[in-house]
Amino acid sequence: MQSPDFSKAGPGALPPAGSGAGPGACLEIDLTAIAENWRLLGRLHAGTVGAAVKANAYGLGADRVAPALFEAGCRHFFVAYVGEALALRPLLPGAMIAVLNGLIPGTESHYATHDLTPTLGSLAEIDAWREAGGGPAILHIDTGMHRLGLEEADVGALAAAPERLAGIGVRYLMTHLVASENPRDPINRAQAERFAAACARLPAAARSIANSSGIFLGTEFASDLARPGAALYGINPRPGRPNPMRQVVRLRARVLSSRNIAAGERVGYNGIWTAMRASRIATVGIGYADGFARVQPGSPAAIFDGRAVPLVGRVSMDLTTFDATDHPGIVPGAWLDMIGLGRSVDDVAEAAGTNGYEVLTRLGARFARNYR
Repeated sequence: MQSPDFSKAGPGALPPAGSGAGPGACLEIDLTAIAENWRLLGRLHAGTVGAAVKANAYGLGADRVAPALFEAGCRHFFVAYVGEALALRPLLPGAMIAVLNGLIPGTESHYATHDLTPTLGSLAEIDAWREAGGGPAILHIDTGMHRLGLEEADVGALAAAPERLAGIGVRYLMTHLVASENPRDPINRAQAERFAAACARLPAAARSIANSSGIFLGTEFASDLARPGAALYGINPRPGRPNPMRQVVRLRARVLSSRNIAAGERVGYNGIWTAMRASRIATVGIGYADGFARVQPGSPAAIFDGRAVPLVGRVSMDLTTFDATDHPGIVPGAWLDMIGLGRSVDDVAEAAGTNGYEVLTRLGARFARNYR
């Protein structure tokens, strides 16, 4: 995995260490790396590659990420809700913006007015869209996720009464893979077969099957349009193997305080960590209100000058404590790397017992954000 180049100062760069200015933490986002990740996926996938920018582009700022992808050549974007689509429409002229979470009653007029594409996942949604005047849409077929999408009986009903699609221009037939990050899981092939069978019963249309990890499953999962999300943002689409994606984010937290404690002293709420030696404790300006998981001490580590710094005590709302005993350079005003340079999003996720998606989407709004 390639690291972003955050070495060059520029507008919005961190204030000098010890200056006393600026926030408790700074999130740096490499838009060039996101665009390069999109281009890499485009070289690997036989069809067109779009971009999932839902949840504020996985927490990184859809108003900055989506235009960067548009400038790189992306013309197909996916969000979860119509409000997200409305916010992006002025920034993505002429691009397809598809809303994945179904046609919520009362939102129909927004689609035609703002050239948005609904994803229809039930017969009721298809009927409602047709009765609202119809227009371009995506049909979502459930092949095993069992959340949203047309069930097998629904596909049969449409096959028996294709007039229910009258006035609806089906842009894509799509499905969502359950376990594409595990190429050995038999559900992948089963879903591909179910999707092909369902598509064969419906009017011919372009198809969309692969998400980020699905792009790496091989030609059987290639289609007219892939819908990557996580891989764009540097999350490894092939867990357990080298990450082919460029790293996108760097999160740094400022050291606010440094103090010496004796052996036997306890640190933080409930005193869950006890110093086994005379120690120096550094407190940094980041906590669970910023999306930094409240996990057990010692499990995540920060990075300083290329070396790991263990977390000690309990992560609190605004502050986190680290054992800086072996790091004389960690003084008030210094910055610790929480994500980036030696500690990837996936590393942080593993330590917190979650995945990279949650790590990114939880990143707080209090950070200074520096886009490069």
